[in-house]
Amino acid sequence: MRSALVLSTHAAQFNAVALKGDLEANVAKIASWGYRGVELAIRDPSLVDAGQLEDLTRRHGLGVPAIGTGQAWGEEGLSYTDADPAVRRAAIDRTIAHVPVAGRLGALIIIGLLRGVVRPEVERQRAHAWMVEALRECCRTAEGAGVRLALEPLNRYETTLVNTVQEGLDLIAEVGAPNLGLLLDTFHMNIEEPSIEGSIAACGPHILHFHLADSNRHYPGAGHLDFRSIVAALERTGYSGWLSGEFMPLPDADTAGRRAIAHLRSLGIVA
Repeated sequence: MRSALVLSTHAAQFNAVALKGDLEANVAKIASWGYRGVELAIRDPSLVDAGQLEDLTRRHGLGVPAIGTGQAWGEEGLSYTDADPAVRRAAIDRTIAHVPVAGRLGALIIIGLLRGVVRPEVERQRAHAWMVEALRECCRTAEGAGVRLALEPLNRYETTLVNTVQEGLDLIAEVGAPNLGLLLDTFHMNIEEPSIEGSIAACGPHILHFHLADSNRHYPGAGHLDFRSIVAALERTGYSGWLSGEFMPLPDADTAGRRAIAHLRSLGIVA
């Protein structure tokens, strides 16, 4: 399968993005380590030039499988489920603003914590309804540009909205948009799923993207997950997309990036 590594286009607080800072230097490093793609974490698309990103990644022979949106939550507090309607509107508008960039780069848009959490002042049912309404609007706009959205089930310690694959599948059915699917992440699945391989099988064709991190959220090979078994289960679904590394920059970002692809190569998962 094709390997990618997550790269933040700007400084960010989120720790599980291994590389941040000098964009051009980091893209060059990712290519030199043997990755075939770079997943871009972009807080605000108005801060980037899509044409320059396209030129930079192509010069280094890298595809762009996905755009991560979580920094809009982490840095600005935007979400679909905030009690303030202006914040909810801003979160939807921010998602829609990613569509032209994603369309140009051939990327999908990831919806992680941008969906929000259940605040004490908001009933869970109301928060869920706001999330569904937001996803429907974003999907309608994205569909017109041929862009897909991938909702990521996240572990219970980060949000209580959509923690498991089954909850993700139920949400897809409720939203009813043909361009909405799931991003599965091995770190979150290790916490929430009774069987990572079984949940992958249940998800089947709804898997649009896949994140790799080990059980401790370090690079693959630094924990106890069986990535050969996990990727075999993924292949059995017919998935032919990307395996994108999103893990802690430990012991440092460069070492983590190099060790991750070395481990996947040793298992015969990527070339």
